[in-house]
Amino acid sequence: MTTSTLQFNGINPIDQEALRAQVQVAKPVKNFMIDNFLDESFANEVHDCFPSFEEAKALGKNTAATVNEQNKYQVTDSTSFKPPLLKLHEMLQSDGFCDLLANVFDIPNILSDPELVGGGIHQTGPRGHLDVHVDFNYVKERKLFRRMNILIYFNKDWQDDWGGNIELWDSNVKNCVHSFTPVFNRCVVFETNEISYHGVTAVKCPESMARRSFAGYYYTTDEPEWWEGNAHSTIFKARPDEKLKGSVLMPAEKISRLVRRAKRKILGS
Repeated sequence: MTTSTLQFNGINPIDQEALRAQVQVAKPVKNFMIDNFLDESFANEVHDCFPSFEEAKALGKNTAATVNEQNKYQVTDSTSFKPPLLKLHEMLQSDGFCDLLANVFDIPNILSDPELVGGGIHQTGPRGHLDVHVDFNYVKERKLFRRMNILIYFNKDWQDDWGGNIELWDSNVKNCVHSFTPVFNRCVVFETNEISYHGVTAVKCPESMARRSFAGYYYTTDEPEWWEGNAHSTIFKARPDEKLKGSVLMPAEKISRLVRRAKRKILGS
């Protein structure tokens, strides 16, 4: 084992210098993909303790039911995690793993999020999808800048024609640069900024199945170079072949969302 190779309990050895060299030239934003990320026995333990899709519905919440996002549920309450999932969560939160990401991505002082805002267990059922978007960039209450996402997939025997790929797009959402199938024990990490457009293709798995992943997000208290003082929520953009969605459905959804927000303010005043 070389001096640059790190070992975490449950994660296969990582050569951080080789990974850093790879990440520094990655496009469209800094990113990496590692297969067989977790030790095989541990990966199987996590897989086996995942809640079913129906259990995830009961434990968590529907992230949205809009033109941009469908049939996706997330469980963020770590007190409901079974031991292997809790171990994975704690491992990804650890100082050592945050230090690894800080070195590899050249982003000092990376912080994890024990509250798992937007993260945790994700399950997307048949006909679910998540359109191309950039994530919210700032947590005002805690003064945190969002810097990167980690996704680990737990889908055994996943077929290519079932979709559910995580896509990384260029800054103009004209070209898909990477499309990663959500196969078992695959880890994808990418930097989040104002041009880190990504999305999930339509899920077409059998009715008895769901696309399963575990997600975590990382932050800094230091302002990123791209920060211009404008905090925003998720911003969606249509893919090049989504003409109707981009010109009609997305604008209509945005207007509807603004109307709902205005009504809530009026009722709350």
